Amino acid sequence: MQDSPNGFDAPMLGLARDAWLQKLDEIAEEHGHFQPLGSSHWATLIEDKPVLLVTFETIDSIQKRGDTGQPLGWELVRELGWSHLCILSDGDTWFRDPAVYAYFDRLSDDGFFEDFDRIVFYGAGSCGYAAAAFSVAAPGATVVVLQPQATLDPAIAPWDRRYPQARKRSFSDRYGYAPDMLEAASAGFVLYDPRVDLDAMHAALYRRPDVTLARLPFLGDDIESNLLDMQILFRILAKAGAGKLTPHALSRLWRARRTHLPYLDALLTTIERQKRPFIKALLCANVARRLREPRYMRKLNMLVQAAEKGKLAG
Repeated sequence: MQDSPNGFDAPMLGLARDAWLQKLDEIAEEHGHFQPLGSSHWATLIEDKPVLLVTFETIDSIQKRGDTGQPLGWELVRELGWSHLCILSDGDTWFRDPAVYAYFDRLSDDGFFEDFDRIVFYGAGSCGYAAAAFSVAAPGATVVVLQPQATLDPAIAPWDRRYPQARKRSFSDRYGYAPDMLEAASAGFVLYDPRVDLDAMHAALYRRPDVTLARLPFLGDDIESNLLDMQILFRILAKAGAGKLTPHALSRLWRARRTHLPYLDALLTTIERQKRPFIKALLCANVARRLREPRYMRKLNMLVQAAEKGKLAG
């Protein structure tokens, strides 16, 4: 699929929900299959061996990205010739639906996952929870998830009250407790901002021998958008698909934060709140030198002037 088959690059951004699903159906059926899973979920498969990327996404999150209006994995399908299985939801359902369970049961029973050399599961937030939970259907997969919940079962996570409607769903039946489902994975990577307390508490529940808990501070509660802006999310997934994603490789990619202004701004704001003028001056000098960012240059000049006044006054 390296040459982007006819129709595969069709723009889908801005289409109404039903029209968007219809277009998705047309493209997926041409290159794989499109299958409704109950009333709120769908599966689309673009098949082109030997690496399979399985993503969990919501219709709303795809449209909000504002690029092509297509599932995130199609970019890697076009660039790398991968296969892609996308499990879609209409809203944040955490994919807690017997129809979704049955679909993965069938894939597992049919030996579908055995046809691929490598398999990568990916998702963010509620979709990250699902990616971890359903990865058990493909033993040996690599799992990359961003700020996932471990469960919203009130008996285990009564402290997370961000999603009151979701807490009514069952997280104690099949494919339920996501950290346990990762035991079949060859490697898991949980990326989160330790400064977001509830995300950090969920991440701690994922601690397992083959799971890397990667701390990405100052990205807040939308890590996926930040990694896309830094142009490293696809590189992370590409390394996972090549079997080369390691904590060290992830750390090297994370160096992209040094030129990512939202990260630098969040860091600066924290330093200012802590009233640490020397550290602030070092940061401003570093950013001003490397990026020639006017705002940081102005702040640095103000700090220098204040320091000089202090010396004169002394």
